[in-house]
Formats: sequence, structure tokens, C-alpha cells
Amino acid sequence: MHLDEYLRGSDKNRVEDHLTWQQRLRHLAAYLTALLLFLLLLLAFLWPRMVVTIKAGEAGVLYKRFAGGTVVDYVYSEGVHLIPPWDIMTIYNTRVQARYHEFRVLTTKGLPITLYLTIRYYPEYDLIGLLHQQVGPEYVDTIIIPQVESVLRKTIGKHDPEEIYTTRRGVLDRIIVQALEEAGQKFVVVDDVIIRRIELPDSIRDAIAEKLIYEQKLQAYQFRLAAEREEAKRKEIEAGGISRYQQIISESLTQSMLTWKGIQATEQLAESPNSKVVVIGAGSDGLPIILGGQ
Repeated sequence: MHLDEYLRGSDKNRVEDHLTWQQRLRHLAAYLTALLLFLLLLLAFLWPRMVVTIKAGEAGVLYKRFAGGTVVDYVYSEGVHLIPPWDIMTIYNTRVQARYHEFRVLTTKGLPITLYLTIRYYPEYDLIGLLHQQVGPEYVDTIIIPQVESVLRKTIGKHDPEEIYTTRRGVLDRIIVQALEEAGQKFVVVDDVIIRRIELPDSIRDAIAEKLIYEQKLQAYQFRLAAEREEAKRKEIEAGGISRYQQIISESLTQSMLTWKGIQATEQLAESPNSKVVVIGAGSDGLPIILGGQ
């Protein structure tokens, strides 16, 4: 009796041990599954920070959180780059870009002018690391636009509104060249500054337009006067030539010369085979007139 109870107890213990191992295996599988899911989620979260794609026309600057900060002596080129998730890659557009901008400036007489600009620029590729470290991604608003505005304000303030509005004496060309030189001194290249439109107060614009109309009329009058003077000189020269011609002819046409020419003409008509009508000339020296006919 006791042996049977012992055997039954041993079988029961083995069954319980087997069930315990199954439970442990199930718990372990669940734990591993959870761990795997966690790792997958963590990888999915960190993947964009670890795998960086730099597209065409772009360049990257790496910030190493635990190894010296911004890398200024190396620029990451186009392609795929693998970085530690705690570091930060900043991507810059290296193509020629355009920014539209408008602002108001005062001329030498204190009159306001509104300029509408198009600024073309791009960052210097080899200096992108320094640009990122010392200026940052907002470099257009930080250095380019303020620098261009400063140059235009300082230069335009020395000229009259009419000089700016009519671009007289290449004023705007000189201003733009100076703006390009000064704005392109901090890690960026300002390719061009285009002044798309200049807007003046209505009263000033109308006054300048009226003045330009009178100037055009004055130039037209001056041109007409110059043309009339030239025409008078031409007629004077023509009259002098005619006078000299008549003087030369009158000196050479003597009575003997006229008689000789008449005799030659009469002979040529007389030799013609056509019938003629002869009119006897008047006076002792009069030549006959011969009229040819069929």
C-alpha cells in the first residue's frame, strides 16, 4: 500500500515538473518575442537617425555628440551614410537657390523707395562645416539678406530718386557689384542680386515721368534744329556749286563755240536718210533748223 502511494506520488511529481518546464518555456518564448519586438521597434525608431541618405545637390555636416562636436574638416557627399544614433547629420542644399525679398530704403533727399529683389546664392561646398558651426542652416536670413540690405541702404542713400529710378550712370550696376562683393565673404557665394522692380511714391514717380517727357521733347527739338542746320549747310554748298558751274559754263560758251556746235548738229541731221523740214535761220549768222520726219 505504501509502495503504491509512493509510485503514484512520484508520477505526480514528474507530471508537475513537466508542466513547470512547459510553463517556463512558454514564458521564455514570450519574453524573447517581446524582446525581439522591442528591438525591432527600437531599430525602426533609430533607423532614420542611423542611416542617412544625402540626395543629389546636397551635402551633410556631422555633429558628434561625444567626440568633439561639429566636423568642420570633412563634408559628407551624396549617398548613404551610417552614423551612430546619438550623432546628428545636418543636410545643406548646395545648388543655386533664389530668395525673393523686398524692403524700403531712403534716398539722399529722405524719400522712400521700395525695392523688390531676387537674390541668387549657394553655400561654398568646402566651407559648409564652418558655415554650420558659426552661422547655421538659417544663414540666408542671418547673413545674406542683412548684408545685401546694408549695402543697398548705404549706397542708395547717396543718390537721388531719379538716378535710382532711371538707373542713370549705371548706379544700380555699381550698387549690385558692391553688394555681391560684401555679401559673399562669409562661407556663401551670392551669385547675383536682381532688382526686379523699383517702387516710388506716386507723386515722385509722376514728377520724374513728366520731367523725362520734357527731356525727350527737348532732345527731339535739338535734333530737329541740328538737322535744319545741316540742311542749310547742304543747300549753301549746293548753291555755291551751281554758281561756280554756271560761271565756268558762261566763260567757255563764246559765240564762235555756239556756232561750231550748231554746225555739227546740222551736219548730223543732214546725213540722216529720213526726210527733213528745213527752216532757214534768221540773220547773217543764223543756222538752218532741220526737223526730221519719216
